[in-house]
Amino acid sequence: MINKNNLLVGMLVGFFAQILTFFQLQGQLKYNWIRDNYWLTVLAGIPISMLFMYSVKNMITAFNGEMWPSRLIGFSIGAMVFTLLSWKVFDEPLTTKTYVCLFLSFLILMIQLFWK
Repeated sequence: MINKNNLLVGMLVGFFAQILTFFQLQGQLKYNWIRDNYWLTVLAGIPISMLFMYSVKNMITAFNGEMWPSRLIGFSIGAMVFTLLSWKVFDEPLTTKTYVCLFLSFLILMIQLFWK
């Protein structure tokens, strides 16, 4: 049985960590402050890593110690966050290939959440 509270916390923290990671890694391409403050951006990886660790811990707890669901859920959330932010922040076009990949990420997420 899935512990829904741990799952929700894990997914929300993971979602937030994915957003921060997007700006840490891709932000230098758009924002001078990130480009000009290289070491601060590198050091931001420490709390971001801690968020990912907390997210994974909660999702593994939610799935009674199974690791694969947390990895696949994290992948799916990351693909969705990256697509949304690259579209909104960088005006990346959403091609048919992108939509198919997004759909597959969503399908992976749904399988992990609802397939017993």
